[in-house]
Amino acid sequence: MQKLSEMMRARAAELLAQGAVGRVLGWRSGGLGYDPSPAFFHSAEQLPELVYNGFCAANLSKYLIKAGENDGRTLVFLKPCDTYGLNQLLSEHRIDRDKTYLLGVGCGGMLDMEKARGKGIKGVGSLEEAGGAVVFQTLYGEKSCPRSDLLLEKCIACKGGEHMAYDELLGAEETAANTGFDRFAGVNELEDMPAGERFDFWRGQLSKCIRCNACRNVCPACSCNQCVFDNARSGVSAKANADSFEENLFHIIRAYHVAGRCTDCGECSRVCPQGIPLHLLNRKLIKDINAFYGPYQAGADPDSLPPLTDYTKEDVEPGVVTTRGGATGC
Repeated sequence: MQKLSEMMRARAAELLAQGAVGRVLGWRSGGLGYDPSPAFFHSAEQLPELVYNGFCAANLSKYLIKAGENDGRTLVFLKPCDTYGLNQLLSEHRIDRDKTYLLGVGCGGMLDMEKARGKGIKGVGSLEEAGGAVVFQTLYGEKSCPRSDLLLEKCIACKGGEHMAYDELLGAEETAANTGFDRFAGVNELEDMPAGERFDFWRGQLSKCIRCNACRNVCPACSCNQCVFDNARSGVSAKANADSFEENLFHIIRAYHVAGRCTDCGECSRVCPQGIPLHLLNRKLIKDINAFYGPYQAGADPDSLPPLTDYTKEDVEPGVVTTRGGATGC
């Protein structure tokens, strides 16, 4: 991706020099190669710090909400899957399209450093993507791993390489094709469990929650100016959970809040420091909505109405939802 990074920096410098954009939204390296973070760049002098590699998994679309408060347009780099989140925000009028310049970039799949650590790769000082492998320079010598072994879960279940929105494309030919992975396989396994076992699974997972709010803060569908969980009168505004009910309450309410609007970007699971598979909770609702109202992909079209905010004569009756055995339990 080194060549693509150079193209991105060059194009950003041109647009800044032309006055076409007032700032650039991209990724800045943290110094280790696998820790880039979202960042704004306001001048050409800052652009050498802009990076793009297999660890730039963060979806930048949500940062455009804040950027829209400034004068001028914001240049943002978006991978194909990121554009679904952008379209969802556009449909909810959270982003001003006229103040945004969308530069779509190719993506061969983003990588998970935790998978590398699971293979014994530790003490990493730097890394390089070479062909189909990632080469790590560590305190214990050089280590290499096939790139395909390090893909994030959300990239294994990639929706495809097509950008749903853009003003310009760079390196789109580098985008990987859909892997054909069944994204509902994990949901099906949970549905096949006895109710008690399934309950124990989620209690075990949700009990790990430390209420850091990372999942909420990263989610493009969670864009309320004030979350109900930040309302002191709600009784659940504290960071620490008072009891096990509160652990369930936060994630269940959030999942229902984004139902029909979740683009299945997987960011919630990616940023969770406790490794809770929150994407499975969201995919359960996506699966049921598809079954009840027909296939729907949030964010594919900014002008479409989510199934739960639209009505057709073919919609299921409420009794179907409440009596179907597998519809309400994940």
